Amino acid sequence: FLDRTTIYVKSRWAAFAAMLVVYGIRVFFVDGFFIVTYGLGIYLLNLLIGFLSPAVDPDMEEPGLPTTSREEFRPFSRKLPEFKFWWSAFRAVITAMVMTFFPFFDLPVFWPILLVYFLLLVCLTLKDRIRHMVKHRYIPINFGKQTYGELTKVKAGGKDAL
Repeated sequence: FLDRTTIYVKSRWAAFAAMLVVYGIRVFFVDGFFIVTYGLGIYLLNLLIGFLSPAVDPDMEEPGLPTTSREEFRPFSRKLPEFKFWWSAFRAVITAMVMTFFPFFDLPVFWPILLVYFLLLVCLTLKDRIRHMVKHRYIPINFGKQTYGELTKVKAGGKDAL
């Protein structure tokens, strides 16, 4: 079944976003399970870092990504592919949702401290990842086919062509 869903990227991520909203609404109305939500957030952050990271770290090995225009182009290969990222994140939200039905996972905690700590972790981790991207000049997100605008347009010949 999962193999047939690989081509429906937007639908898969829309289903994930819907599950995340349903989970958020459940946690809001139950007014608890903040540790479960914190764990889910940390796990999703870890998945995001894997998704944004190259498969071969240029700091650890020979540079795999071109640093000058004379070097060979090598496409960006991720440490965590998009489909595995989605599937792991989707399973994590479902697991967290199931955990909200068992009261022994609802540990008493002062949630503002968890929220501030989580936001601090997100900022520091993403800042480090963005620095790494800038240092090694790679962009892990592709927004479609690259076009060159006016350079690729062919003008029809005629009287004015000379």
